Amino acid sequence: MVSMIMYSTPWCGYCQRLKAQFGREGIAFEEVNIELDPEAAALVERVNGGNQTVPTIVFDDGTAMTNPPLKAVKEKLGLS
Repeated sequence: MVSMIMYSTPWCGYCQRLKAQFGREGIAFEEVNIELDPEAAALVERVNGGNQTVPTIVFDDGTAMTNPPLKAVKEKLGLS
């Protein structure tokens, strides 16, 4: 299974929603708060054309999704 990191902020409603969906589906992930990690914030900016858009999901294979629907993440992980 491909694992992933969710780059987020505590105040992001989209992040909270996606985390709750992952919890209901039993999907494990690592979370990094970009407000506390400048390197993570820079990575998110590189992936998103200079914007700190969250949630940004980065998979072990190096691909990324920004604010993805649960269905897209499940497909990527081979869960659907």
